[in-house]
Amino acid sequence: MQQAFIQAQAAFKQDEVPVGAVVVRDQKIIGRGFNQRESLNDPTAHAEIIAITAAANTMGDWRLDDCYLYVTKEPCPMCAGAIIMSRLKMVIFGCYDEEIGCCGSLYQLCGDPRFGQKIGVKGGVMKKESLELIKEFFLKKRIQ
Repeated sequence: MQQAFIQAQAAFKQDEVPVGAVVVRDQKIIGRGFNQRESLNDPTAHAEIIAITAAANTMGDWRLDDCYLYVTKEPCPMCAGAIIMSRLKMVIFGCYDEEIGCCGSLYQLCGDPRFGQKIGVKGGVMKKESLELIKEFFLKKRIQ
């Protein structure tokens, strides 16, 4: 999760909402990403999507069955869908998102067996640090 947090800090430095993600397989990072919606003018350029795409490219396969996604904020519906479709084994996230979180807060898409995938979900890892970084970002935005 520390490596995902480093990615979130990179997003912060680039004036992007500070969310970072890494995909891990066999204790090795095979994909990294941070939010880049503003810089890429792409509504799908979330940290999770970028990290999943990088991992699939590294593996040469879109099936990420034995991989874990670490992300600093609970995934949104789009990212939860990408997690399901890439067949990740588990998603571990930092702070919860009561507004659009789909791994336990608003919905539980990743853990829903009706999608035919058994994806583990664990939230609250480095919750405080992840939430503080997001709060700092939006406080800075309000002051500007």
